[in-house]
Amino acid sequence: MPGALPMDRIEDCISFVIGKAAQQVTRRARELLAPFGVTPVQYAVLKVVCDADALSGVDIGKRMVLDSASITGVLDRLESLGLIVRKPNPDDRRAQVITASDNARQLLPRLDREMDRLNEEAAAILETDRERIFRDLRHLGDNGKWNQDV
Repeated sequence: MPGALPMDRIEDCISFVIGKAAQQVTRRARELLAPFGVTPVQYAVLKVVCDADALSGVDIGKRMVLDSASITGVLDRLESLGLIVRKPNPDDRRAQVITASDNARQLLPRLDREMDRLNEEAAAILETDRERIFRDLRHLGDNGKWNQDV
């Protein structure tokens, strides 16, 4: 690329820097959610389930971009915590419908406050506003923007 500087150190590689940042964000999210016995992935799935009337595991997997084995494990754990309910799908007996339990709906606002805290902490560290952080990261994560001619 014209004008691009050579990468002399791994610390100057976007993949490395974003990976390290993701580790720190995930570590802090775990700390904030630990008192509630929920992991960041479980929180994300719970958030998706609470925002809908009923979903299938496939629907959740698509929304979360997780494979079926991963979703099944997360749903198993959420069910054991009493945070989701699985019921047979009346339209497809091979599938299940997943809904949030009353306990989940009561817990979610507290989990949301902790994740809002995480977002505010990240914005303070980056010395910018949340909207800009999310705009830039979504822009970077937009698969349609990546091509050979960038």
